[in-house]
Amino acid sequence: MTEEVELKYRVGDMAAAERVLAAERLGPFTGAATSARATQLEDRYVDTADGALAHAGYAVRLRQKGGETIVSVKSLAHTDGPGGSFSREELEGPADRVAPPSDWPASDARALVLEHAGDAPLVERVTIRQLRRVRQLRAASTRVELSLDEVDVVARGRVVERFVELEAELTKGDRSDLAALGEAIESESGLERAGTSKLEAALAALDGSGNGQAADTKPPAARSRKRTTAQETTDAEVDEKEDKAEPRLVTGKTPGVLAEDTVAEAGRKVMRFHLARMIDREPGVRDGKDIEDIHKMRVATRRQRAAWRVFGEAFRKRRTRDYRDGLRDVARRLGAVRDLDVQLEGIDTYRADQSVTDQRSLEPLIGSLQQHRDDSRALLIRELDSGAYARFIDDYLDFVRTEGAAARPVHASAPHRVRETAPSRIWAAYEQVRSYEPILRWADVPTLHDLRIAGKWLRYSLEFVQEPLGDDALPLIAKVTALQDHLGLMNDASVAASMTRTFLVERAGELSSAETAGIGRYLVDREREVGRLRRTIGPTWRRVAGLSYRRALGRVVADL
Repeated sequence: MTEEVELKYRVGDMAAAERVLAAERLGPFTGAATSARATQLEDRYVDTADGALAHAGYAVRLRQKGGETIVSVKSLAHTDGPGGSFSREELEGPADRVAPPSDWPASDARALVLEHAGDAPLVERVTIRQLRRVRQLRAASTRVELSLDEVDVVARGRVVERFVELEAELTKGDRSDLAALGEAIESESGLERAGTSKLEAALAALDGSGNGQAADTKPPAARSRKRTTAQETTDAEVDEKEDKAEPRLVTGKTPGVLAEDTVAEAGRKVMRFHLARMIDREPGVRDGKDIEDIHKMRVATRRQRAAWRVFGEAFRKRRTRDYRDGLRDVARRLGAVRDLDVQLEGIDTYRADQSVTDQRSLEPLIGSLQQHRDDSRALLIRELDSGAYARFIDDYLDFVRTEGAAARPVHASAPHRVRETAPSRIWAAYEQVRSYEPILRWADVPTLHDLRIAGKWLRYSLEFVQEPLGDDALPLIAKVTALQDHLGLMNDASVAASMTRTFLVERAGELSSAETAGIGRYLVDREREVGRLRRTIGPTWRRVAGLSYRRALGRVVADL
């Protein structure tokens, strides 16, 4: 265990806290010359249903930061130190936001969780989201991280409490220096020393005290017994209303983007349109009867991620990071399943023309891919069932419904509408596609895959503003889609060849000679298909790179 030593203050006067954070000197400490660095954090506190970890004296936190998940195990007991600081023991290690602890990478933190929780699933106690601004302080060899945290306490997807906290955490050196730092901080009025952790304050808010100064640290099961009959009835009524609610997002047949829309609101329309389609496909994905539901839900996530790339500069990056991260996570899980569906469909098509003997020889490869597919689908369903996904959807729905939410302010004379900004965006995307012309003849498969991605951005740049561009844009979109599809088939064949080759190498000692020969013939077939698609790309490419396409694109863009 390492030891966490810190000063904590509940902020009543934000201006006072800002002065402390920006101060050049606090007692013996001087602040770094750079301004405070801001980051968005999401902390989920978890335990078993019977509170085994809390009974053992630990709080377990899963912190989501960017694409990483870190588990922190902290002792609930803490000791007082100099200057009003307090310390407690802590362990940290890598984790996974949806997998059980048994599947996390090995670490002392994981071992401690498994020691007390065993195989019992972890359930969420409360979630804390915070906008953290951090500045480094130093005094001789002592280092302190000073942070100002704007905290949201979230339960069942709703913010139930907000507060601001100032923390000074000792990262190196002598803890006695914290006494002088505490005196300097407390010279500012409006900062009250906090005697509880954020978790205790959050649990106090859930229990209705709301002041964040006292908390019930009993495990979830014990706290749930304190609920009154009236509270239980209220929650039941809420659940019933939610079950009877209308569909959460209703859109038209098209996004409805107009030439006069601001970039932010055009982007919001596109995101709302495809989020509705993503949500509509979720029941089918869970049911698992039609693999097209996986495909269409994945397409909807891709469209939204593309919309963030096309329109993202119109939004505040820090305030919208969670939406991009949430889409990335669900897209990754959907993609893992869909990619294997494509491989299995490809083998089925190939196998249909083979003899019965050759069909049977492919069964080990098919069985391996099917097992990977089943495992990937289990992870996908776990993601969709997670509290993090539910919170992401709830917050994202609010964002796409609320005009002006998280939009950057724009000056009236700055280009900020679709008619002013779409032309340059479309031409920039086209320039990226056309830049492959000198190397197309010599390009390898990875380079052609990059061309496919460039084509995708051109397609989306046109599709998202197709309504103001008019019907003349449809043939242009169709031609770049044909190029993208051609390259996509080549990439699928290349992936199939690579996966088959790896399977043959890894299973060489387990396969019969007939199975090895049959699977080897499938590998050769996929390699030949890559070569065929590589040789025949010319006509499809020229329909996009040629002069007639450029002239037509110029006329369409000019109409804006």
